[in-house]
Amino acid sequence: MVSLGLVVAQFNKEEPITHEMEERARTAATERGAEIVETLAVPGSYDTPLAADRLARRKDIDAVAVLGAIITGDTDHDRVIADAAARGLTDVSIDRDTPVTLGITGPGMSASEAKARIDYGATAVESAIDLAKAL
Repeated sequence: MVSLGLVVAQFNKEEPITHEMEERARTAATERGAEIVETLAVPGSYDTPLAADRLARRKDIDAVAVLGAIITGDTDHDRVIADAAARGLTDVSIDRDTPVTLGITGPGMSASEAKARIDYGATAVESAIDLAKAL
């Protein structure tokens, strides 16, 4: 059985987007016979690399799936956040030799586009399971 860590960004918590992504992630884990051994909620997508690193250090976690939704605003801030999160998560995966999958949607999305992408929660978990098994 693959043991997973899950990181869920909460920035858009007034919308149920990341909560629904988490539900999809949990369903996918159950369907694939994997176990989510710990979930860390963090303020936003920018904060996910540190949480992913903490989980990737654990010997009882085979892979980490990270979920979030970066919705566009009035500036390019969403692109800065997305780039930093993706770069940080890639570094964690390589430095810890542990699969860390990117289930963060955006940037450049409206709230309705983010809602349409809640299945990325399941996709991130499925990818984490596949990578853990392959490696």
